[in-house]
Amino acid sequence: MNVGIGLPISDPATLLTWARRADAGPFSTLGLLDRLVYDNPEPLVALAVLAGATSRIRVQTEVLLAPLRDTALLAKQAATLDRMTGGRLVLGLGIGGRDDDHQVAGVDLGTRGRRLDQQMAVMRRLWSGEAYGDGVGPIGPAPARPDGPQVLFGGFKPAAIERVARWGDGFLAAAAPSWAGGLFDTARRFWKEYGRDGAPRLVAQVNVALGPEDVVAEARANMHAYYTFTGMADRMVAGMLTTPAQVRDAITAFADLGADEVMLYCYGPDPDQVDRLADVL
Repeated sequence: MNVGIGLPISDPATLLTWARRADAGPFSTLGLLDRLVYDNPEPLVALAVLAGATSRIRVQTEVLLAPLRDTALLAKQAATLDRMTGGRLVLGLGIGGRDDDHQVAGVDLGTRGRRLDQQMAVMRRLWSGEAYGDGVGPIGPAPARPDGPQVLFGGFKPAAIERVARWGDGFLAAAAPSWAGGLFDTARRFWKEYGRDGAPRLVAQVNVALGPEDVVAEARANMHAYYTFTGMADRMVAGMLTTPAQVRDAITAFADLGADEVMLYCYGPDPDQVDRLADVL
């Protein structure tokens, strides 16, 4: 099973070090989350820089809040990054739930799911080389893959998981193994109902911090600040894995559920965690 690293957002200047170490190690993917009203790097810009500093590792948005973006421009940006990386882009998409992000982008929070469906219809058409419509021609460049970059959808509700079968290539589950199994089964069920060939790619995400106590404490503080708006930050931080044994057990549990990849998401900026996680693997 593949294992990737979710990059910390608190110090963008360190991400080149993270990326180069991960590219030289046993990791499959670099992931980066998305927010608008937050102190985080813009993921497509940041991943483009990281892709240029690496040679083999995939770069993945985890997840990009597509409804906040102009559809045609997003399609062009994704196709460009996919083409220039030789198909190393994985476009993880979601709708988000923070009112401030949507307010700043001028997007109605209540219609974000329908907007994402509309965006996917347009982007799939553009990536295949078809015209935009209404007298407007195609928008290039052509992506590395004929039908566009690999698309994963994150979410928890059935409507979100159904998008995997309607528009996507796989499902991203930011959930513990005890919860992820049911989400994976739902993704497989929708995939079968839509008559899709093969099976959806299943990616799990778990939060980790390995190192001295100050590294773990900083990661917990960063994660708590990020999720304070949910009212459940304490419970979420308590689920962070902080020992090699916990990380190994989680990877094994997700493998038993049929996951294709596990993303080890790091909130602490210490790049030595890349080496510690490599040692665990």
